[in-house]
Amino acid sequence: MSKLICGIDVGTGSSIFLRGKSKGTRFSITDFWASSHPSPDVASAWSTVEVDFKPGLSCVGLSGRELNIRYTEVPRLPDWQLRKLMRFEVEEIGGQAGAEMASDFNVLPELPEIEGEDVVLLAMARESLLAEHDAGLTAVGGKLAHFSPSAIGLYNAWLHYGVIEEDTVLVANIGHQNIDVAIVRGTDLLFARNLSGGSRLFDEALAERFDVSVSRAEKIKLEQGSLSPDAIRAGGTREKAARALQGAAGQLATLLQSAVLFCKTQIKLSGLTIDRIALCGGGSALEGLDTYLQGAMKIRVEAFDPFRVVDTTALSPAAAELFEEFRLESVVALGLATSASNDESYAIEILPARVEKRRQFWGKTALSIVAAVLCLVYLGVRAQKERAALRATETELSQLTSRYTRARRADLDTRELIAENEELMAIVSELWLTAGAGEQLVRALEVIERDLPPDFWLDELSSRSAFEAALGIERGDERPVLHLEGKVREGTAAPSALFEVFLARLAAELDGVRVLPSLSPSGDRFTLDLTLFSSPKNAEPSTEG
Repeated sequence: MSKLICGIDVGTGSSIFLRGKSKGTRFSITDFWASSHPSPDVASAWSTVEVDFKPGLSCVGLSGRELNIRYTEVPRLPDWQLRKLMRFEVEEIGGQAGAEMASDFNVLPELPEIEGEDVVLLAMARESLLAEHDAGLTAVGGKLAHFSPSAIGLYNAWLHYGVIEEDTVLVANIGHQNIDVAIVRGTDLLFARNLSGGSRLFDEALAERFDVSVSRAEKIKLEQGSLSPDAIRAGGTREKAARALQGAAGQLATLLQSAVLFCKTQIKLSGLTIDRIALCGGGSALEGLDTYLQGAMKIRVEAFDPFRVVDTTALSPAAAELFEEFRLESVVALGLATSASNDESYAIEILPARVEKRRQFWGKTALSIVAAVLCLVYLGVRAQKERAALRATETELSQLTSRYTRARRADLDTRELIAENEELMAIVSELWLTAGAGEQLVRALEVIERDLPPDFWLDELSSRSAFEAALGIERGDERPVLHLEGKVREGTAAPSALFEVFLARLAAELDGVRVLPSLSPSGDRFTLDLTLFSSPKNAEPSTEG
């Protein structure tokens, strides 16, 4: 069941708060807030947040160096064994890193290239990172649903709102300091990861080329930056900027290629090829970037805009205007909100240790204690009631036994009567058919003798018990059928008309008759099947040709 969720993507370059819920196959955004704020770390980024609505239940995206995503190939195990195995791996990695780690895992969709084994996606984050996010969320009135890797949010955004085909797509969200990547085959996730690097590569390249600060370089990028061929030939500042940006774009292409290679290594898909690349995120807005990457990587590159199929009509005018400004940067937040509001989405749900323990206590331990107390009270009351009920049941059993004996005797007598009635009905039915056949023969011959045209005569007559749908006699309910065959004198004028007149008289004088007539094409022979005993529901008179 869908619920109202706020997807939150707070990074060192921007903060996005997108609140809404799934409505059938669509997602409706009810609230939106965003801001740009170059910040050195997560805590500083949260300190700049001044969201103008209460986020409520929220899913917060994680990215950067303090998030570790690993892939492990394991035999197909029961859930409890898989959880135990992943817990050992997290403890080992946490011990090596000298830090407390929170984690969650999920099994990737079954890969046909790997038979008999599963690939597990394990995501781990430092507790210190979660604490910074949790403190910031609490300060703005939010309540944590869970943390999730931004790359998983990106995958869910693509799964719900992307152009899904049977090909393999690399979806990349280019942020300020990180690139979130999801490699998807059809609807199946193959790989999700965050890469260090983003639009800051362009800012740093321009800062070095023009010998200015990074903030000033970002303004040059926005005003003069382009990777189009026209910019390279433009001369002046625009050309200098374009050549500097080309080097950074080359680094970006290398990062995406390294993600594909890493996927092949981790998932052991040596034959994996990417059919197209879908770009989103603020960094993808750089003019000519898609064309440059397409040329550098020899792969079709397109923009990914999920909001074409998202309902934004509930936003206030101010929020709608802000949303349009940060449309590219909001894809991950949309994916986080969508997956958290839809229980059927692919999910990685990371919780701080204290939150997980609290939820386990209230979800399991506390409920178990309450259930045990209630069970003891219930058993005491139940024992008293059961003793009284036992005495009443014993009395009722005696009465029912007596009633059963009488009912059993009556049942046997009834079965004997039913069997006898069935035998009598069979005899009656046989006698009725015999009598009916004789009566039908006599009545039919009277009419035929009186009304058969002078140049018509009979040369064969028979009576049988049969079924015939055309005569309204159903299979299993056979009735007497009179079969007549005759000839017509050669040279008789209009035998067809005479035959029709005869049939009309037959229908008029034999009430309820059903007739199946036939006259040869040459008009020299005729046949006639008739019955006065059609099944009751088919008993309307008929002369069918």
